[in-house]
Amino acid sequence: MTRYFQKELDKIKKKILTLGALVEEQVNLAGQAITRTDMELAHKIIETDHDIDDMEVEVEEECLKVLALHQPVAIDLRFLIATIKINNDLERISDEAVNIAQRVEAISKKKEIDFAFDYSVMAQKAESMLKNSLDSLVNLDIDMSYRVLIMDDEVDNIKRLAYDKIKAAIKIHPEQVAYLINLLLISRHLERIADHATNIAEEVIYLIDGEIVRHDIGKEYLQKG
Repeated sequence: MTRYFQKELDKIKKKILTLGALVEEQVNLAGQAITRTDMELAHKIIETDHDIDDMEVEVEEECLKVLALHQPVAIDLRFLIATIKINNDLERISDEAVNIAQRVEAISKKKEIDFAFDYSVMAQKAESMLKNSLDSLVNLDIDMSYRVLIMDDEVDNIKRLAYDKIKAAIKIHPEQVAYLINLLLISRHLERIADHATNIAEEVIYLIDGEIVRHDIGKEYLQKG
């Protein structure tokens, strides 16, 4: 491997981790915006999304340039392929944070009713999954990657609980269906953040082992451990 090639790989890794830090902040702000119904935080999330979109394009272009110029093999090729996919997942996570911000904006304009669903635990779990998936990338920690896969089930369970409770609330407050639907959509966006964090963890496993995994494989791995 030439020194120039290694320098290009290091630059790409630095950029993807910088993007990851920005997206982590977006998810953190989204969680706070939900809890506080904070319009100011919602606006900040929406405004920052353009910067993340630009960086996502930049990372992809850098990866494609290195692939074309150096034709890497083995782990270097896996790193670039994984980075392109992780890059896309990070941009999609930012989009979901924007979707949450838009739901917060819509809810803040509606008259509140005697119903609320506490999304703090779900938001914390989704944020933790994202952080752990990125930490597993930094440290090439395959055990942490597999644990992220397991956490996805916990987020799915909270989403189902939110669905059941909000569905019941719609029957009691049919006049507030728009408010409640927006509240329900928040659970969908948080679930998608968790799904994308799971995708990132799966790409880290691919980077380390060259193995394409799914959730059940992750569960088997932890049971054996």
